[in-house]
Amino acid sequence: MVRSTAKDVESYLAEVPEDRREVLTELRGLCRRELADFTEVMAYGMPAYERDGVAEVAFASQKQYISFYLMRPDVRDAFAGRLAAQDMGKGCLRFRKPQAVDLVLLGDLLRATAARPGTVA
Repeated sequence: MVRSTAKDVESYLAEVPEDRREVLTELRGLCRRELADFTEVMAYGMPAYERDGVAEVAFASQKQYISFYLMRPDVRDAFAGRLAAQDMGKGCLRFRKPQAVDLVLLGDLLRATAARPGTVA
């Protein structure tokens, strides 16, 4: 899936490959629990979580991997040690297989994001 045209996250999850749907549904639930004061939206063809109209977190089913976008450099810096062993671009964690998605790490990143506002890069 390159860029979804889904209008909401339910529709987005319905169209992802079946082998990824379960973990992406779990990730959505984790985001909704940990980012309770955020607004869930579709942005740039993927589920995103906004605080005060600014997306701080997003995830997507890409062609070759599942991606988790963390737009807060302060949170990335705080977790540099744990993120060092991950396949990560500037702000995108990539998981090549659904079973490789580290929900414990992602939960920790989400809690740190929710704990206080920060600058999005």
